[in-house]
Amino acid sequence: MSRLPCDTLSSAKAPGHWILARAGKRVLRPGGVELTNCMLASLNIGRVDTVIELAPGLGHTAERVLAIRPASYLGVDREQAVTGRLNATLGSDGARFVTGTAEDTGLPGEIATVLYGEAMLSMQPHARKKLIVDEAWRLLQRGGRYGIHELCVGEIDESDRRRLEAELAAVIHHGVRVLTVGEWRNLLESAGFQVTQEMRAPMKLLEPGRILQDEGFFGALRFAANLLTHPEMLGRVLRMRACFRRHRHQLQAISIVCKKDY
Repeated sequence: MSRLPCDTLSSAKAPGHWILARAGKRVLRPGGVELTNCMLASLNIGRVDTVIELAPGLGHTAERVLAIRPASYLGVDREQAVTGRLNATLGSDGARFVTGTAEDTGLPGEIATVLYGEAMLSMQPHARKKLIVDEAWRLLQRGGRYGIHELCVGEIDESDRRRLEAELAAVIHHGVRVLTVGEWRNLLESAGFQVTQEMRAPMKLLEPGRILQDEGFFGALRFAANLLTHPEMLGRVLRMRACFRRHRHQLQAISIVCKKDY
C-alpha cells in the first residue's frame, strides 16, 4: 500500500495535518465531526446523487458519505499516495479516487449533483481559492449543492490578520489565509452560488473534549499514547494547540452550503 506523506516527512518539517495523521488523529477538520455532520445533513446526499469530494485526505468524511450509498462517488486529491491508499481501502465500482488538483481536476463539466471540500480552501491564497470555487461551479449540474468546512476569523484589522496568519503558518508549516464569514460568503456568491445554510463552531481541534468527541475513547487514547512516545511530534502538537488557544477568540470553524441555481 502507498506510503502517505505523514509516513515519510520528518516531524520537524511536515505540515501540521500530516503530523496529526501520523500520531493517529483521523478527524482533521476545524469544526470536528459535529460540523462535518451538519454540513452533510444540509447537503442531503441521497442514493440518486453523484458526489465529488475535493481533497479527501484520510477518507473520514468519504466513509460517511459512502455509507449512504450514493449513485457514485469520486474523490480528487493532489497526492497520488493518498488516492492509492483510498482506492485500496474504500474504492469500489461506485467509488473511486483520482489524482488531480482542486482548481483544475481535469474532469468533464456538470457531472456532479453534490460537491464538497473540507479544511482545504483556508490553506490557499485568495487567487487559488477563487479558482477552486470556480471549478466547483463548473463540475456541478444546475441545482447542484456545494459544501465547504473551513477556518474563519472574526472581524479583525488587516495587520492583526497578517500576524495571526504568520503565527498559524509558523506552527502548521503551511500557508494560511483566513477569511471572515462575510468574505467566505462573498467568495461563493461571486462564483454564482446562492448560500442556503451557514453553520459555525468553536475551533477546538486539539482540545481534549473535542479529541474525545471526534476520535472516540480508544482513538483518543491511541493519539495520546503516540504523542507521549514521540517527543518531537508532541512538541509540534503542543505548539499548534498553544497558538489555537492564544487566538481562540478570533478563530472559528465555519461550514457553508450553497446551490448552483443556473
